[in-house]
Amino acid sequence: MEVETTVEAVLFDMDGTLVDSDAVVERIWRAWARAHDVDEDLVLTTMPGRPAADTVRELRPDLDAEEQGRAQLAKEYVDLDGVVAAPGAHDLLAALDRTGVPWAVVTSADARLAGLRLGAAGITAPLLVTRDLLTHGKPHPEGYLRAAEELGVDPTRCLVVEDSATGAAAGKAAGARVAGLKGIDADLPITSLTDLLELTR
Repeated sequence: MEVETTVEAVLFDMDGTLVDSDAVVERIWRAWARAHDVDEDLVLTTMPGRPAADTVRELRPDLDAEEQGRAQLAKEYVDLDGVVAAPGAHDLLAALDRTGVPWAVVTSADARLAGLRLGAAGITAPLLVTRDLLTHGKPHPEGYLRAAEELGVDPTRCLVVEDSATGAAAGKAAGARVAGLKGIDADLPITSLTDLLELTR
């Protein structure tokens, strides 16, 4: 994989990227789908990278999206079973810290959930941009633009690491290059975070 040397900061999505929370997320959203007569597979293809309320708003516009979103979050706060660091996460973050490359986490989760999941994964982010700090969620670029600004790096010189099409769209809209996991359309397709270790060489 070829990586441009102009990468001056790395901006990570959290769920499915730095933190493997796939099992708990799927478990909670499948239960929501069954309770609200929505196709489970449709829910699982709609919700990645989005705030919970936005998923509800799209799939069941007749429901109170904000209330439903809060209910989903309440369940996610207490279910951390199986939440771990993604493969290669600790090695990559240690290498970035060692070489002085700044990094941040930009997530559609709120601050409480992000703290719980990062804590469960043993990751301490030097900069954490959460959904409750923003006006717009992904695919809007606001989160990535804010992280780049706070790090003092031009967004076009940042590498965004994502695992969803929604998140990748946010990174591209911010002007960053995007490394994509799970086969999403991205500037740099990667199979795991280990593929990015060459950034630190």
